[in-house]
Amino acid sequence: MTIFEPRAFAKPVYQALTELSSNANNNTERLQEQKNQAIELYTYLATWGLMRLKAEEKALSQDDKRHVVQKFFECLESLSGEPNLARDAGLTSLTNLSPEKYLGLTGLGLSLAQEFSFWAAAVYHNV
Repeated sequence: MTIFEPRAFAKPVYQALTELSSNANNNTERLQEQKNQAIELYTYLATWGLMRLKAEEKALSQDDKRHVVQKFFECLESLSGEPNLARDAGLTSLTNLSPEKYLGLTGLGLSLAQEFSFWAAAVYHNV
């Protein structure tokens, strides 16, 4: 029997953003970039989808923004059990999914992106 764990989304997102913020060494500019990217994930994902978000990860020139997107895909891979999403082959993995799996993963990603937005406000409250 599977037990529902209500913290399943919150814990990895909180841990990911806390790790990123501690690596920013109190640099306000870096912290602001991380916060903004975490908040913008939902809108980007809802507008463009997982494949474009994964492609955007490589195109982002600001390391702090890219690291937030990488953490998002690490969390998504962990929660979904879908392998290779967080790796360089993530775009290929997304391309090869069935339409049903891709849509399901997108729904999961949207919920995860909402968590990133919420926890960004909490973790980066002083930015």
